[in-house]
Amino acid sequence: FQAEDGIRDLVRSRGLGDVYKRQSLDDLKKRITSVKSTQKITKAMKMVAAAKLRKAQESAEKGRPYSDKMHNIILNLSKNINDKENAPKLLAGSGKDNVHLCVVMTSDRGLCGGFNSNITKKAKSYFKKILDSGKELKIVTVGSKGFDQLKRAYKEHIIENISFKESKNVNYFDADKVGKMIIEKFEKGEFDVCTIFFNKFKNVITQIPQEQQIIPLKSEKSDDKNDVMNYEFEPEEDEILNNLLPKNISTQIFKAMLENSASEQGSRMSAMDNATRNAGEMVEKLTIEYNRSRQAAITKELIEIISGAESL
Repeated sequence: FQAEDGIRDLVRSRGLGDVYKRQSLDDLKKRITSVKSTQKITKAMKMVAAAKLRKAQESAEKGRPYSDKMHNIILNLSKNINDKENAPKLLAGSGKDNVHLCVVMTSDRGLCGGFNSNITKKAKSYFKKILDSGKELKIVTVGSKGFDQLKRAYKEHIIENISFKESKNVNYFDADKVGKMIIEKFEKGEFDVCTIFFNKFKNVITQIPQEQQIIPLKSEKSDDKNDVMNYEFEPEEDEILNNLLPKNISTQIFKAMLENSASEQGSRMSAMDNATRNAGEMVEKLTIEYNRSRQAAITKELIEIISGAESL
């Protein structure tokens, strides 16, 4: 309102105070109406996000044990392979790490706080390390918002943009499409290492950006004794891995999509809640300003009437 005060003083000095006050009151009334309309929209979006969050959170939590167990089984299988040189390429890799494929998974819709920017920030940090080391970078974006944020700085590195706007819910078929595309590019020798980026859902307020290498499969130390036990497999380990590894890639991508879905709704719910409260505070401030301006206008008119009556 400092700018408005300056304009008010300028208008008064030119003898146009009454006109300005009428316009100012009308403008304040319009702003109050506009903010209230926006508040209704943000409140409705918050309620929709809260309803979707329950189902998305449940799906994400149910998907974690399956993907983690599959990952651990593959690691157990890989430990029992005798001929490491002839191990499946999806497990052992190409033997090089010159070309890195980064799959950045974001949403197709905005108004969800820092959900998308947190993922791209994590990815950009990884991109910088790859480029600074002199290696080749290739990017696949899953979700239009990630593409929009990366195209300005990394447009020459983006080889494909995938969007699932038409899909109402996260499903395995979409994840399998991305997984098959990655495997196809790997078999053609287009990259050596593949890493996916997504947000892991913790709660409504907190979503943790993740960086997960899926080709070659990166082994991680586990404290769970059940995960490091040796099993006897039938048929041989190599045959099982040839069937299981492609499915594991699609499963890890599906898990990332489920985590993203829950994180997106949680972030949107939090953002819309903040927007609704901010709109309420703004309406209060504008209403006070409107009442003060209106009171000042009425007081001035009364003074003018009294002064006119006394002069008569």
